[in-house]
Amino acid sequence: MEPLRVLVVDDHPMFRYGLVRLLDSYPDLETAGQASNGREAVELAVELQPDVVVMDLNMPELDGVEATRRITATAPHIGVLVLTMLDDDETVFSAIRAGALGYYLKGADHEEILRAIRVVGNREAIYGPAIAQRILAYFTRVPRSATAFPQLTDRERDVLHLIAKGRRNEEIAQRLVLSLKTVRNHVSNIYAKLHVADRSRAIVRAREAGFGDPL
Repeated sequence: MEPLRVLVVDDHPMFRYGLVRLLDSYPDLETAGQASNGREAVELAVELQPDVVVMDLNMPELDGVEATRRITATAPHIGVLVLTMLDDDETVFSAIRAGALGYYLKGADHEEILRAIRVVGNREAIYGPAIAQRILAYFTRVPRSATAFPQLTDRERDVLHLIAKGRRNEEIAQRLVLSLKTVRNHVSNIYAKLHVADRSRAIVRAREAGFGDPL
């Protein structure tokens, strides 16, 4: 069988070097190329057509989540394995929504990483133990936000969710594709319906009710 061709994407040269040396020591794996930022990763993925992209997330020019989204949209046959230090819920779920088939933390041992590369190369999903537990916990818990504040409209609930995540009105408008004036009106209605005087109190009420989890 032909070896799996892997594009290594990370802004730390020494980490790239170590991973490349590890890959090239196995006959069934082959380094297709290296990229130091997200924009370069997208360009090289299109040019080199690797089987797997090992993707860091916190990178200059274009972050790994957006790079993953562009790669999977342009070349859905390429499997993306996230290998990063970031393990917060929002980042994990953003990467998965972007199309990543695997998500591991950089603390994983070499055998785990190699196994993950091979699994993703076969177009199967795989997650590190800590990430798998986080995903399972998210999908098995019943969010209180599903039944909280029935007086709010669906759009107001969307806005409140983003308020609870600490997003500014301008960010909410961009995320929900609304005008800034419309967002301000929704925020005013939310304050009135929740009987709160300001944003900080709305955030407290919303988080107590389970708002702010990843969408």
